[in-house]
Amino acid sequence: MNYGLIGEKLGHSFSKEIHEALADYSYELCPLNPKEFHAFMQARQFKAINVTIPYKKEVLPYLDEIDTAAKTIGAVNTIVHKNGKLKGYNTDYDGFRYMLIKHHIKVSDKKVLILGNGGASAAVQAVIKDADAKELIVVSPSAKNGAISFAEVYAKHRDVQIIINTSPKGMYPHVDEAPIDLQDFPSCEAVLDIIYNPLVTRLGLQAKKYGIPFVGGLEMLVAQAVYAVNYFLDASFTNADIDRLYQKILWEKINIVLIGMPSAGKSSIAKELSKAMQMTYLDSDEEIVKTYRQSIPEIFIQEGEAGFRQKEQAIIASIALRNHCVLATGGGAILNEANMNALAQNGIIVFLDRNIEKLTCDATRPLSKDPQTLKQMYRQRLPLYQRYAMITIKNNEDLATCVKAIRTQLKQWIANRKDENI
Repeated sequence: MNYGLIGEKLGHSFSKEIHEALADYSYELCPLNPKEFHAFMQARQFKAINVTIPYKKEVLPYLDEIDTAAKTIGAVNTIVHKNGKLKGYNTDYDGFRYMLIKHHIKVSDKKVLILGNGGASAAVQAVIKDADAKELIVVSPSAKNGAISFAEVYAKHRDVQIIINTSPKGMYPHVDEAPIDLQDFPSCEAVLDIIYNPLVTRLGLQAKKYGIPFVGGLEMLVAQAVYAVNYFLDASFTNADIDRLYQKILWEKINIVLIGMPSAGKSSIAKELSKAMQMTYLDSDEEIVKTYRQSIPEIFIQEGEAGFRQKEQAIIASIALRNHCVLATGGGAILNEANMNALAQNGIIVFLDRNIEKLTCDATRPLSKDPQTLKQMYRQRLPLYQRYAMITIKNNEDLATCVKAIRTQLKQWIANRKDENI
């Protein structure tokens, strides 16, 4: 291997796509258990590598030189093999600092809580100290090496103003987990999570629910990778390259999720939109039929609506973990907050709103088989569609017009958030 990433578990990593989009080399993901890690580092058979959990501190004894900043931090995530020597750097520091500045997160004179005390946490702590935070508190389950326990945080530090998660809690595939409950921190002004898969963690969803500014970890990941490539190749990529690459990777990872009433055109639009944008098409109702080998009317007859909703939740939880998809959902998916939370972690939610007189009844749709039922359903569900929608599109014209409108609104939505996080 010439260039790549080492760590214990790398199934969540986006690093290969990022490096190969920026530089002209093959970048390999190399998962290593502790025994393999020691053998790998002793062999030194690479030109340059990145290091992730749990080896950012363990790698230090194998290095011949350590950059001054990395030595101060006590952790390395970038190693260059040059002239027979291994030199370590820490671009996590630069990446996190870039993210703070880009999103105008002010930590000076603030009380800051950092969740986690590993290698990434060390870099984040250094950034926060250099930014003149009033007070810095680090918490970890073990409460060792300068960290305190969660019990102590809840007892003494509910007044923290900035919360930063550097722990793996909430990272793919454990996307339902969150390290803390923001409800217990009423003074919180901003939340940052260095996790990038999913794009928005459960912690991030809760922050958004409470109206707290949130920044996820994808930009930090891209930024630290760009800074690492500068060390790898003695290059001079800039912040403009970070922003360009971030937009590219975001579009390769994000899903477009269509919600709306039965017969609003979600499946038809999703098929055409996926072709136009070269994304994968998925339909939650079709996946239910395929997985359980029953039609939806059959499921309703045998298990009732409650049984169907359980199956729907399981399917949505599964497909929501995918990337670069156009997802058409069933009309009632919005009835379950768990569905919408799952879909929002990697998705832009688009509400296809069709005038009620254009909606059609269908005897095969158990809950919308006659006009009166359909009208009542629309009145009941409209507030939920509006609550979850990030973009609303009126779908009263032909299919091509609707697809064009969605693409236009998606571009505008992203453009309006160039200084924010998804």
